[in-house]
Amino acid sequence: MRVHILPEQAGNTSMPNVLSEKYAKHTRLTRVTRHMRSSAVLAVILGIGLLARPATAQDWPSWRGPDENGMATGDAPVTWGDSEGVTWRTAIPGRGHSAPVVWGNRIFVTTAVPIGSQLAGGTNAPPRGRQPGARVGGHPTGGGQPGPGHSAAGRRPGGRWSPHGDSGPQSEHRFVLLAIDRSTGDVVWERTAVEATPHEGFHAQYGSFASSSPVTDGEHVYASFGSRGLYCYDFDGQLIWQTDLGQMRKFLQFGEGTPLVLHADRLIVKFDHEGDSFVVALDAATGDQLWRVGRDEITSWSPPLVVEHDGRTQVVVAATQKVRSYDFDTGALVWEAAGLGRNQIPAPVHHGDVVYVMSGFIAPNLMAIRLGGQGDLTNTDAIVWSNRQANAYTPSPVLFDGQLYVLTDGGVLTNFDATTGEVHYRQRLPGPSNFKASPVGVNGKLYLASEEGQVFVVTMGPEFELLATNTLDGAVFIATPAIGGGEIILRSQDALYSIGRAE
Repeated sequence: MRVHILPEQAGNTSMPNVLSEKYAKHTRLTRVTRHMRSSAVLAVILGIGLLARPATAQDWPSWRGPDENGMATGDAPVTWGDSEGVTWRTAIPGRGHSAPVVWGNRIFVTTAVPIGSQLAGGTNAPPRGRQPGARVGGHPTGGGQPGPGHSAAGRRPGGRWSPHGDSGPQSEHRFVLLAIDRSTGDVVWERTAVEATPHEGFHAQYGSFASSSPVTDGEHVYASFGSRGLYCYDFDGQLIWQTDLGQMRKFLQFGEGTPLVLHADRLIVKFDHEGDSFVVALDAATGDQLWRVGRDEITSWSPPLVVEHDGRTQVVVAATQKVRSYDFDTGALVWEAAGLGRNQIPAPVHHGDVVYVMSGFIAPNLMAIRLGGQGDLTNTDAIVWSNRQANAYTPSPVLFDGQLYVLTDGGVLTNFDATTGEVHYRQRLPGPSNFKASPVGVNGKLYLASEEGQVFVVTMGPEFELLATNTLDGAVFIATPAIGGGEIILRSQDALYSIGRAE
């Protein structure tokens, strides 16, 4: 296994330290050069399109995978551990809970690095890395204390820690996108999108200033830092465009982190907070706003879901007040339905002519909503079935082969018949095990990454079977894994791991 350290952490001056780059103040929408914009527009006119190639079994282009349902194609390892199965480990500076995305031989991941403070592990030397057979450092959030590289978020007077974000001054951070070579774990390039001082904090244990997962189309990668802007880079690390959608105010300062959604030629961005909420469609080539719709909503974190039904493409957006569907082309409201609880986090999924939306906090609910209706669908037969027990607060479900897998934060896994809502099984995983990362699946196996550094492998199907429990000592998994090409990419709170891919 190879262990990699970023140049900044090792004090290596032979490579340019791109993390120290500082971009100018951003305007509402800034083009890097007119030439770049003209090139993008020309590509569209000539019908070249945005995709370098269609996604393959090698790729995991977004937080919930190529089909936005948590599933990959191909296969992945079943067993591994500290002394076997780890191809490489690369240290990641700062703090970020965004999931890695993968295209070809590139892995992209975001992070936020405090300026003038020490990096993960408490020093500017290599973080508490694991040499072969050595132990990784302890649980960074044990006992409710801040993890390594933690900012001022969560601190209360007298040094007491709270899960709520801090309304006091924050430290200045670099907001960074990393491109990593998939074969070796080497950092190909680093880009500091912006240096800024956040206006509010995040959840002391589970939040970060880099929790929104990027997305890629094989030619560009799009990274959102919420209140710090949205950035488009090409695969060589050249900034193509950037835009500022405004400043969020989150409920109890729990932090930002709604994943981006890319479909066809546009990005869909959900901006739900304790202010003027909206959903907006941006031209993926230029960043231009195509439509924007105001929303009567409070804070939520789940991403939109793009679905097609009867020749019409819709954008389904789950939230506290209502689940709403918007026309993909115009933003016009198609239908809406009330019924979800507060702090809505899990991503919607889609099977046949039904979408599934879920909340797990106050007034939890899981609703199966049939597409095809218009207007207000609340309490109509468009709600095919619902469930109020053992719903996930944070992890998103996996939907495959007519079965819906729901994992609670406390480690209870439920398998539903997606058509009827019948429970095939409801099983607690071996504990203690707690979950913020969402499950992912491939080739009949479901992978569940816990805060305790375990990855449980469970057989997919109507009967529960635990195939393996894999542990990376000292790792804490908050970010969702990526799968592709026989490999699992795991992001812990201080490192990225490759599991199972051949050299």
